[in-house]
Amino acid sequence: MGRVAELAGVSVRTLHHYDEIGLVRPSARTSAGYRAYSAYDVERLREVLAYRRLGFGLREIAELVGDPSTDTVAHLRRLRGLLLERRERADAMMTAIDRELEVHAKGLKVTPEEQLEVLGARLYDAIGGAYTATRRTEPRIAAQLWDALGDARTVLNVGAGTGSYEPADRDVTAVEPSAVMRGQRPAGSAPCVAAAAENLPFEDRSFDVAMAVSTVHHWGDPPAGLREMRRVAGRVVVLTFDTDEPGWQDRFWLTRDYLPEFATVLAGFPSFAGMADAIGARTEPVPIPWDCADGLFEAYWRRPEAYPEDHVRRASSVWTRVGPEAEQRAVRSLGGDLDSGRWAERNTDLADLDSADLGLRLLVA
Repeated sequence: MGRVAELAGVSVRTLHHYDEIGLVRPSARTSAGYRAYSAYDVERLREVLAYRRLGFGLREIAELVGDPSTDTVAHLRRLRGLLLERRERADAMMTAIDRELEVHAKGLKVTPEEQLEVLGARLYDAIGGAYTATRRTEPRIAAQLWDALGDARTVLNVGAGTGSYEPADRDVTAVEPSAVMRGQRPAGSAPCVAAAAENLPFEDRSFDVAMAVSTVHHWGDPPAGLREMRRVAGRVVVLTFDTDEPGWQDRFWLTRDYLPEFATVLAGFPSFAGMADAIGARTEPVPIPWDCADGLFEAYWRRPEAYPEDHVRRASSVWTRVGPEAEQRAVRSLGGDLDSGRWAERNTDLADLDSADLGLRLLVA
């Protein structure tokens, strides 16, 4: 027990306590009668300590590790998803702190709202708190998405966020791992289950169709999540992003001319072809209207004056992920080009377009 305590970075007293409450009980004894941990015991201890360090209480942890339907891989995927959410929140707090430092540096007074943002009371403002103001269902994208749902009556919306694009004329169940996002869902929206895409708590073929809208890039293991969707539903419809095309970063002037760091945000993203192959999907391009109502990252491709607006950027996680230095540099550079007319000179071909193909794709399986 002492050796295990040393390796795990906890006290022997902690291990004794876990043994007493039945959380992690050594299943063997040495020849001298001392407690000994099997490989399974160590694996369970690893899971317990990981959840503990993420802030879970012992009672919650006992329920999580005691779930017979959740294996080691499922636990690891769940932990990875939780860590990604924590990392996003930490990045958001860094962004909020940097903003307040800038305010102080200018000799300005910090408002109570800004102070609470740094403390975390309004933290999601930095990574998506503007969702309710700017992230709405775009009818033309919705029409294409809902057409792909076909005649499905029961729909699972995975990574549902605040509920955009959930069809009102179907029986929808939502899945969303983030408590902050679940808290922003409007009254009367579909029931929402706290779970990750990679470990959906439903029986095989529980739904006619599973859908996912602009969420796959947030998953810890996208192919695994897609396969889970395939398992629980007869059909799968996913709105995602294609990074397979050579020079894809140059499709959009914002990433081409002002924010090349966007490529690093998606550096670890699985290939589009690989995701399609994972579920045997066909693909459809999804054009973005010039007056797109959904404030996604590419929505303002013909309205560049929107990007210097803070609330517009806060509705897209891209800006938090690239960091405040890249964000502010891009905003300054774009603002200067808008004032000088250089942006208009560079992008004269956009003025008469009603929609643009900027890499959004439907996977339909």
